[in-house]
Amino acid sequence: MDAYTTEVCNEVMDSMEYTPGMSLDDMVTNAPCLGNMKCTDALVRCLEAEGVKYIFGIPGEENLDFLESIRVAEQEGRIKLILTRHEQAAGFMAATVGRLTGQPGVCLSTLGPGATNFSTAVAYAKLGGMPMLVLTGQKPIRHSKQGQFQIVDIVDHFRPITKSTNQVPDADAIPSLIRESVREALEEKPGPVHIELPEDIAGHTLGPNEYLFPIGEVRRPVPDAKAIAKAVALIHAAKRPLLCIGSGCNRKQTSKMLRRIIDETGIYAVSTQMGKGVVDETSPHFLGALALSQNDWVHTAVDWADLIVNIGHDSVEKPPFFMKHNNKPIVIHVNFYPAVVDEVYFPHHEVVGDIGNAVWQITETLKSMPKPHWDFAVFEKIREVAQRRMHHSIYTTSDAFPMDIRRVVKDIRNCMPEKSVVCLDNGMYKIWFARLYEAREPNTLLLDNALASMGAGLPSALAAKMVRPDHKVVAVSGDGGFMMNSQELETAVTLGLDVIQIVLNDNAFGMIEWKQSASRMPKWGLQLNNVDFVKYAEAYGAKGYRVTRADELTVILNKCLDEHGVHLIEVPVNYEASNRTLNVDVPDHVRELREILNKEFEY
Repeated sequence: MDAYTTEVCNEVMDSMEYTPGMSLDDMVTNAPCLGNMKCTDALVRCLEAEGVKYIFGIPGEENLDFLESIRVAEQEGRIKLILTRHEQAAGFMAATVGRLTGQPGVCLSTLGPGATNFSTAVAYAKLGGMPMLVLTGQKPIRHSKQGQFQIVDIVDHFRPITKSTNQVPDADAIPSLIRESVREALEEKPGPVHIELPEDIAGHTLGPNEYLFPIGEVRRPVPDAKAIAKAVALIHAAKRPLLCIGSGCNRKQTSKMLRRIIDETGIYAVSTQMGKGVVDETSPHFLGALALSQNDWVHTAVDWADLIVNIGHDSVEKPPFFMKHNNKPIVIHVNFYPAVVDEVYFPHHEVVGDIGNAVWQITETLKSMPKPHWDFAVFEKIREVAQRRMHHSIYTTSDAFPMDIRRVVKDIRNCMPEKSVVCLDNGMYKIWFARLYEAREPNTLLLDNALASMGAGLPSALAAKMVRPDHKVVAVSGDGGFMMNSQELETAVTLGLDVIQIVLNDNAFGMIEWKQSASRMPKWGLQLNNVDFVKYAEAYGAKGYRVTRADELTVILNKCLDEHGVHLIEVPVNYEASNRTLNVDVPDHVRELREILNKEFEY
């Protein structure tokens, strides 16, 4: 048995509390009987058996039986309802639980408008690969006196944005349907599964011989040995191989194996936006995140790599680089599932299976071979220039006010302790967090570069704090994105969570203004008249602060990090200088760097 398999087996046996000599009866418990139990009581029992701790949402009339079952379970300390102020926020919270725990988060709504309000969050989970169960109510399907009132075909509505969608046909179907739905939500690629429970079925009773289904863990298959051998041969033969780390690598074992291959072979790495933190970004072998699709500092490394090992990247994420039809570079796809080929991504070789095992096998095989003739001098040069230009730029310490976003990112990074999570909404600032915020652990900078929906920042922060209560949690949103789910400040206050919401206020939809500017169009149609954010926070029972000088942000943020409760910090920002940097300065400087590299190095 190899070392990787031994380590995984030891973890499994530890979780089972296995000792040699135990019998099968000692290792497998009898399935509890659900016979003659009310449908919704059985549903709660099934969810509890799957490890569900929270149900996020807004119940309606059609959920009353389920709500009563949850009430009893909550009184017994078994499962808890988290009442939100909007279904979309509940969906984002459930998706974030799935993202951080690897187990499905659960959200609940009524029929019709309540269910359709989940749509954006469900699509967010589908594209982002977050396991999630979406439970919705429906009018009685056997005898209803309400005609078509509020009735929409929700099962069909969710079909394009879920892995599967089903209506509960009768109470006896609950045990098998929940087990299969959870299994499907977790299966690679993870995602949302929808279950519709009609009002009349919810009140029915299971038959006498219905049991909770056993929960069997499915281990991902390891990659084919021949696929590994070819990948190793290509990597060994390369002059400048480069790892590109995607969102699929946000797993404990995968992160561990990637850090090991970098430490033990000296290979260099970049990441996608959603792969940030998988490897320690302060490592001298990390070149940066591919925050843009082209023409950034880190893309010069992509240009000079003759082989890219693209690990855990999903094509739903905005392309980190564009492939060309000249075999430069050669690309190896390593993922749980085969590549989705399109006009900018068509890998030359694929390694399909458990990513952590694939990286371990590649590492061990490389170590057993003669030392490869890799030459990383050009990567060292690129990193030195990028560090100087980006991380030590005068803009990161600028006293300009409204604040330059680059200083905002650096100040937040400097304040955040080791155990912390920053949850981003979507906006212009996301590019700068991807470029400048050095994440040191997986899932400590939560951003979405798949659906890239606005409004997810605050709900994600609430869920992150519930899942990781010992971590400091900060949400960062623009003024536009924050107001899309700002009502969840009340949810945070009611739950007594220690959460900080930073609102970057430029009185506009700044990302689209940047696109207007880049297209040489006048700014128009995107300006906002905002509320007084400090008073707005105070109206919900939170504490509100407004930064009035650039040097105040760290003082206020550190104060909030040291205190309990819900805090909002308004930070006026101006994107003019940073937009000019992206539109003019970076392309010019990258062009200059390429000229220098072409003179100093031979491809």
